[in-house]
Amino acid sequence: MRKILACLCVFCLAACAAPKEKVVPGIVPNTAQPTKVITVRPNNVIGAVERIYFPPMKSPFLARIDTGATTSSIDAENVKRFERDGQRWVSFTLVNRETKEKMNFEKPLSRRVKIKRTGEEEHRITVNMDVKMGKETFVAEFTLNERHDFEYQGLVGRNILSGRAVVDVSISNTLK
Repeated sequence: MRKILACLCVFCLAACAAPKEKVVPGIVPNTAQPTKVITVRPNNVIGAVERIYFPPMKSPFLARIDTGATTSSIDAENVKRFERDGQRWVSFTLVNRETKEKMNFEKPLSRRVKIKRTGEEEHRITVNMDVKMGKETFVAEFTLNERHDFEYQGLVGRNILSGRAVVDVSISNTLK
């Protein structure tokens, strides 16, 4: 065993004493100028709060992106149900809090959903709305709710996010 250790020591010493390659100094980069850090995000990454549009309205609504919500929601006023040609319809008004732009809508009632909150259950009307997020315009289901007590007039849930976007809560307002 001692002979093996002695051989290993001799081998290591011989390797350390072997002539090394000559190192030629290269050009040292100028570190006086700060380097620019460019963060590249995929196109489908959105933030915790984004702007959404409801055509033909011109001004956007700020919406909280909520991966815990099944269905999206919008702040609607003067919600009234009525019947047209034997079908259930609903009329309502969207008012943008920031710009005061106001628009009346009439839509077929899509369905009623049960919203579960801590200790409470609430039934809400849903309608299919044209919505624009970023450069994409599509139809999505929204519950109509008075959101006066909420900071954001809209809530974007999984019915819009699934297969469309990834949420990075450390950023906001990424969509143009």
